[in-house]
Amino acid sequence: MKITLFREQTPPKNQKDISADTISGDPRQFVELMYLGPGETTKSGIWECHAGSFRASYTGIVEFCHILEGSAVVTASDGQSVTVNQGDAFVLDEGLQAEWHVESFVKKHFFICAANPAS
Repeated sequence: MKITLFREQTPPKNQKDISADTISGDPRQFVELMYLGPGETTKSGIWECHAGSFRASYTGIVEFCHILEGSAVVTASDGQSVTVNQGDAFVLDEGLQAEWHVESFVKKHFFICAANPAS
């Protein structure tokens, strides 16, 4: 067992390929993976996205987010829409199908866990 302190981590900043999910703009996304749990059923790190809109699927996962910078509008497939701003914390439930609309830039801490991890 250990404690993973983000400020002591130096992971590479990797660009995600979301070309198949891009709706508009150029929502370039980057991830710094700070923690990968046993069996890869949990992970945590820093995510950032530039201006644009994209689709996101939360099939099989639950994600906790804490916005560090910027803002975005997250719209669920049922029409529920939430604006998230710096300082906001929220959970994206398993099975959610959503669209993110980022006007200029957004950066968040994330923690993702498998909704039904293997035993």
